Amino acid sequence: MKFSTATVFVCMATAANAFAPASTISTSNSVSNSASALSMSGVTRNPNFAKLAGGYLFPEIGRRRNAYLEANPDQASRIISLGIGDTTMPIPPHILSGLVDGATKLGTKEGYSGYGAENGLASLRQKIATVLYNDLISPDEVFVSDGAKCDIMRVQQMFGSDVVSAVQDPSYPVYVDTSVMMGQTGEIDKATSQYDNIVYMPCNAENEFFPDYASLPRADVVYFCSPNNPTGAAATKAQLEGLVKTCTERGSILVFDAAYAPFIRDPDVPKSIFEIEGAKECAMEVNSFSKYAGFTGVRLGWTVIPAGLKFADGTPVKQDFSRVMSTAFNGASIIAQGGGLACLDPEGQAEIEVLIDYYLGNAALLKEAMQSIGFKTVGGDNAPYVFVQLPEGKSSWEMFSEILEKAQVVTIPGAGFGPGGEGYLRLSAFAPRDNIIEAITRLKAVMV
Repeated sequence: MKFSTATVFVCMATAANAFAPASTISTSNSVSNSASALSMSGVTRNPNFAKLAGGYLFPEIGRRRNAYLEANPDQASRIISLGIGDTTMPIPPHILSGLVDGATKLGTKEGYSGYGAENGLASLRQKIATVLYNDLISPDEVFVSDGAKCDIMRVQQMFGSDVVSAVQDPSYPVYVDTSVMMGQTGEIDKATSQYDNIVYMPCNAENEFFPDYASLPRADVVYFCSPNNPTGAAATKAQLEGLVKTCTERGSILVFDAAYAPFIRDPDVPKSIFEIEGAKECAMEVNSFSKYAGFTGVRLGWTVIPAGLKFADGTPVKQDFSRVMSTAFNGASIIAQGGGLACLDPEGQAEIEVLIDYYLGNAALLKEAMQSIGFKTVGGDNAPYVFVQLPEGKSSWEMFSEILEKAQVVTIPGAGFGPGGEGYLRLSAFAPRDNIIEAITRLKAVMV
């Protein structure tokens, strides 16, 4: 690595000043300006990052919460979060034993393992295919990972910059933000808050929060989440049959996000896109143990890519995704995968049912409370989210701030999920029951 004389001078001066008494340090403008100029590299910033509108939603929520607490430190103990979808109940005993066993084995000569297969333990892939998909898919179509969110970015890396993506509006911000980062989009239109070259599929009360993709421009890749984050709406079998049919006719690839599948209780709502005939030729599915078993901090998920899903030139999609995984990933944690195996035991499945019932009980309480004071809602039955329609003209960010300041409850403004979310507020059921009950009391006091 080559350095100019000026660079060496500034570095030496900086090093010397670090140990010099304050009274002897030079404050020459020329040295200061030179150091400032040389603090920048000669590398041009990726222009796609400059297109991103503000920060990612959930850190922004955290920033506003922290700003409120800095101004009101006496309120810290009163804060209740119904915001980010982060589980709060402890990992159940049998599932925890899988994690402990996975860690314990690493401390023995016989049980130690280093790098594992990039696509995951064969035993876990087999169990996912059998227990969660009833063998609708084969184990070699399963790619175990560190979470669905990470896999969405890997999917984007595989597709590259020359595709057009379609997203539900409102939708989980990752689909849009990763599309922007990959260079698939133009600039954001400030008037509509939408990016050029993304197909926004409206999901609202008029269409029962299910998009009419057939009436919209074709996209190469269609991102669809059911049960949906943030709306909580869950697509029926008939609706998904129509979506698969349209994607097949248009040659679109459907990326189905099933992270909230365990919350489905309605028998007419599929838990996997592969329950739909023809889906294995047009769709892939991302999923996660985060909401199944409280693995948000453990990090374990998977993506299913059927062998029959192919690019226009006939190349199997799973071939290219496998290349992404083997190049940019060394495999999910052996410890986490031990927990995943325990999740899929009969005992683990029973524990998961108890967890999901608990959160659905919270959602039912939130939904009933909002409806009792006159708000229209969606979700809360097959999903852990309740999407609350605000009074006409009420900004979702305004309502977020008002509730935080008056009730010390953290929510999520619908506008953070895209322009279609404006006028709504998302409430998360991922909180202890006592907090849910207390939050309801406070919300009723400030939202009436």
